[in-house]
Amino acid sequence: MICWMAERPLLAKGRYALKHTTRWTRAVVTEMLYRLDINTGHRDEAARELSLNDLGRIRLRTTTPILYDPYRRNRVTGSFILVDEATNATVAAGMLLAVE
Repeated sequence: MICWMAERPLLAKGRYALKHTTRWTRAVVTEMLYRLDINTGHRDEAARELSLNDLGRIRLRTTTPILYDPYRRNRVTGSFILVDEATNATVAAGMLLAVE
């Protein structure tokens, strides 16, 4: 689950640097599952991008394995940030959820 914090929208197949605890790895957005409407709680599963301040659930593929706990259990090991490698700007903050 992420909060998108960039002017340019998040798109599937986007490539980013991912910082988890003190480690860095590269990540690719493999799938956007839904955008969450914070006013109604509705999951927009037809959404294909996230815009500034949108919340959404995505799937990532990383180049190295990440050892984590679900955010609900441990906020430190259950959170991450995404960084645009071209601009070095933080574009998203995220929570790692339990695998369903």
